[in-house]
Amino acid sequence: MSEPVLEAAGLVKSYGRVDALRGTDFELRAGEILAVVGDNGAGKSTLIRCLSGAEAPDAGTITFDGKPAAFRDVQQAKRAGIETVYQNLAVSPALDIASNLFLGREIRRRGPLGSALRMLDTGAMRRRAREQVSRLGIETLQDITQAVETLSGGQRQAVAVARAAAFGSKVVILDEPMAALGVRESRQVTDLMKRLRDDGMPIVLISHDMPSVFDLADRVHIQRLGRRAAVVSPATHTMEQAVAIMTGAAAA
Repeated sequence: MSEPVLEAAGLVKSYGRVDALRGTDFELRAGEILAVVGDNGAGKSTLIRCLSGAEAPDAGTITFDGKPAAFRDVQQAKRAGIETVYQNLAVSPALDIASNLFLGREIRRRGPLGSALRMLDTGAMRRRAREQVSRLGIETLQDITQAVETLSGGQRQAVAVARAAAFGSKVVILDEPMAALGVRESRQVTDLMKRLRDDGMPIVLISHDMPSVFDLADRVHIQRLGRRAAVVSPATHTMEQAVAIMTGAAAA
């Protein structure tokens, strides 16, 4: 069994009198899709925000690549290699696909044009964007110069995931990636996630869609009342058993 890439122990997070996390644990291994499921209020979002640097836990420890980690913000987590794709995608509709892939990480021209005039190297970004899209096998993104506002929901999700895969060199976290997508578009995103996993990229999938979870995930982290209730596998547990643990109808 491989060592965890990202691990947490005893995480606690409170907002006033509300205890969002009550000593929860977490473990993500290399080359797996780990689904995080739970009812509303179970602490899923807070857990992910702590792991991605968006929130600082009140107590507990986070270990990344075998070393203690205390991310002060999202940018520090990104620099370490953790990329998160939230439901709102954070894409810029007016920009093209290549510009969105390099959003916040733009390549500037060499010499004074880049350093003094801050001019972008559009050609370099488009070349690298094509390479990334081709490497991931995203056949639905044919024209890298196409504006994102002209893309379908599934294509926009693919752009956001491709950006995370391009720069999230160690971990990609996906928050409800199939929300509001049709069956065909969901399948495209699902196939992309499987390719990333097969390339060795560990993925955290937050989802309410239990059929997709059991189709995709290698393991399922069940969050309940601010704690990790269980970690199950689609090979050992049925969807109904996982839901029973999630709702408290059955013990782990």
